[in-house]
Parts: sequence; C-alpha cells; structure tokens
Amino acid sequence: MVYSRKQFLQNSAILLAATMYSSTFASQKNKALLAFSTLGCPDWSFQQIIDFAVANGYSGLEIRGIKRQMDLTKCDEFSSPERIKATLSLMKEKGLKFVNLGASANMHFHEGPDKEKSITEAKAFIDLAQKINCPYVRVFPNKFPKDRTKDQTIQTVAENLLTLGKYAKERNVTVLLETHGDFSGSDDILRVMKAASHPNIALVWDISNMWTITKESPDVVYKKLKKYIVHTHIKDAKLNGDKLQYSLLGKGDVPIFEAIDILYKDGYKGYYSFEWEKLWHPEIAEPEIALADYPKAMKNHFNF
Repeated sequence: MVYSRKQFLQNSAILLAATMYSSTFASQKNKALLAFSTLGCPDWSFQQIIDFAVANGYSGLEIRGIKRQMDLTKCDEFSSPERIKATLSLMKEKGLKFVNLGASANMHFHEGPDKEKSITEAKAFIDLAQKINCPYVRVFPNKFPKDRTKDQTIQTVAENLLTLGKYAKERNVTVLLETHGDFSGSDDILRVMKAASHPNIALVWDISNMWTITKESPDVVYKKLKKYIVHTHIKDAKLNGDKLQYSLLGKGDVPIFEAIDILYKDGYKGYYSFEWEKLWHPEIAEPEIALADYPKAMKNHFNF
C-alpha cells in the first residue's frame, strides 16, 4: 500500500499523540503517593486536617491522634457506627484515604500489665482499621531492656507481632513494625522480621530514625529490608553533635532523597508519609508551614 504525504503526516500525528498520552498516563500512574501524619498538626480538627490535605495535594492521611487524643477509639470521628459512616463519607467526598493508624503499642514487653496493655491497644486499633478500611496499624519494637538479652527481646518482639498478625489477618489488616527506638539497626530489624514471618506483618521504614542513629546508608538498609517495606515515614533533620533538630525536607543532613529515589526506582507502591513531630517537639515549624512545604519539595524532586 502506498501512503500519500498527507496520510503519512496524519498517521504520524496520531502516533505522536498516542505516545504523549501514554507517557502522561505513565507519569500519573507512577506518581508518588503523598500522605502526612497528624502528629504534625496536633491541635487541628479533623475538618481542618482533611481540608488542608486536599488543598495541598495529599491523597492519604496517617492518623496519629486528633486534637491530642492519641487513643483513636476515643476520637469523635470514630466513636460510633454513625460517626464512622459520616467520617468515611467525608473522606470519599474529598478523595482521601486512611493509609495507617499509629498505635502507641510497644512489642518489647515480655510479660505483665505493660504487655497486656500494648496488645490490647494494638488489637483495638486493628478493629478500628477494619471499620474504616485502613490497611495498616503501626506498632513499635521498641526497647532492649537491660535485664534481658538482645536475643530474648528480639524473640519477644517477634512473638508479640505474631499474636497481632494472626488477629489482623481475620480483619484484613496488616500490622507494621516501625524502625524505631533501640531497633534502629537493620540487622536487628531483619532478625525480628524473619522470626515474625507472617503475611499480615510488614515494615514501616523510618529512614531518619535509622540513619541519625546508625549512619547506615539507605542502599544498605533497603537491600536487607525491602521485601518487608510497605510504608514509609519521611522527615529530615540536622545533626549538631548529639542534638537532633528537625528541618524541612532537603534542608537537613539525612540522605532522605537518596532513600526516596531508591524506593521509587525499585517500584515502591506505598505512601511517602511525612512525619513532622510537632506534638513531641513544639519548637519546630508550625504545620501550616511544614505540611505545605513537603508536597512542594516532593513535587520539585520528582518533577510532577
């Protein structure tokens, strides 16, 4: 078949348009998912939180307290089936998703009331996560008690995680262990995750928590832990001797964009959740500044 110049140009234009559409679709499809933790805005109402999220290009919310109430089961938004229904309706209207619930449960307790309290709290958060269609509940490892060996504590953390993992499986929720506290070294975390192997147990990679303590490169950490990572906590900080000062993204010493690039290039599908620790560190920048800066910094980095 012989094509005229006009047909050739028309076909070329169609192919070019299709290529551009495909490229645009791919860029949207691979767009980094942004969320923020409500730890960064401890005095905001839920309405303020969701309005700010929408206005600043977030698609997910990580709930770590509302109006300084850290027990989410006691928050008005989740206090009854009717209130949960209204909350979910509002989230749907705004195009937002709950991506993680942050419990204060510690997994290092071997026995006693502290262990019972942590397991009970984590289970209550798992129940709530099921009700609000939230995939994850975060817990802490957290300490290496001086009266027990490291091996004993790692086994305890794994056993407690397995208890929660089995409970979460029946509710279609996954329990996430955060790289936190004494468990900031990749080898310790890896041992726990291997000992607690379960389809409903995974990992929150808090890059800053680990690097500011161990100085392990993100590449080394990721190669060891990548099979477990489904969620991330993103923040930056400056180191001044032994003192840590949180900073806006890209303004600190943490190789945070190195870690973000490793995740992105390896096809990470989870959220990049900004954890601005305003509740614990009231001296740092106000949420109106920090939570607005984060998506700008991420969009500039990814050029979307």
